[in-house]
Amino acid sequence: MSLAPDKRFRAALVQLRSGHAVDANLQSAEALIRRAAQTGAVYVQTPENTAIMELKPERVLEAAQTEENSVPLARFRALAAELGIFLHIGSLAIKLDQTRVANRSYLIEPDGGVTARYDKLHLFDVDLAGGESYRESQNARPGTSAILADLPFGRLGLSICYDLRFPQLYRALAMAGAEFIAVPAAFTRQTGEAHWHVLIRARAIETGAFVLAATQGGLHENGRATFGHSLIVSPWGEVLAEGGEAPGVIFADLDLAASAEARARIPALKHGRDFEIAIAGRSPREARREGS
Repeated sequence: MSLAPDKRFRAALVQLRSGHAVDANLQSAEALIRRAAQTGAVYVQTPENTAIMELKPERVLEAAQTEENSVPLARFRALAAELGIFLHIGSLAIKLDQTRVANRSYLIEPDGGVTARYDKLHLFDVDLAGGESYRESQNARPGTSAILADLPFGRLGLSICYDLRFPQLYRALAMAGAEFIAVPAAFTRQTGEAHWHVLIRARAIETGAFVLAATQGGLHENGRATFGHSLIVSPWGEVLAEGGEAPGVIFADLDLAASAEARARIPALKHGRDFEIAIAGRSPREARREGS
C-alpha cells in the first residue's frame, strides 16, 4: 500500500467492546483493523484497553506482560506489517513490576516497527453518581512525558481518555506542531453522555487540530458500560464521522492542511499570554500564598 505523499490520507477508527479474554479481544480487534485497511485507511486507531477490559487490579496485573513479552503487541506489529498501515493501538496494559502497569499507547509503522510509545499522564480516579467508582492509580503508574510523532502526512499528538479533561496538554501538543491528535478512550456511559462530544470538539477548536478518538462502547463482561461514539472532528469543530455504541469502523478522508487554515483564521495559539492570578485588593504574592 502506498502512503500519501502530501497531507491527505484516510484515517479509520476501530470501536471495540473488549472483555475478559485477551485472545478473543485480539481476534475481534484484528478483524475490524483488517476491515479498516480494506477501506483504504493508512492510519488506523483502536481504543484504550484494546486487549482487555477489567475492573479488578489483580486481574489486570495477571494478564499484563512486559513490553518484550507482550503477545498483543507482537500480534499487532505483525498485522501492521502485513497490511502496510500505521496502526495506533490505543492502549495496552504493560507490566512494569509486580504491582504496577503502564497504560501505554503504541504507534506502529507499516514495517512493524514501533515509532512511538505514550504512557497515559492522567489516571482516572473518580467517584461518580450511583456508586460508580474508579481508581486507576491503584495499579497503574502515570507517564511523565507528552509525545509527538511525525508521520508522512503530518505530526500526531498522543493522549489517552482521561487526558481529555486537561486542555493544557492539548495546547502544548498543538504549540509543538501537532496537526492531528489521538484520544483513544473508554469513557464511561455516565460521563460520555454528559461530556464526550463537547470535550472532543472543544479540544479540536482550541488547538486547530483534527481530533481522532476511537472508543470502547456498550455493556462489557465486567458489568461496566462505556459510551462508544468514536469521533473524528475537524480543526473547525465539525464532526466528520461518528460511531454508535456497537463495535465497528468509522473513517474519514483528512487533509491536514486544514489545521494551518483553521489556525490562520483564529490564531489563538499565537495569542496566548503568561499571567498571574490576583485577588482584588491583594498582591499576586498574597494570592499565591493563599492558594498554596
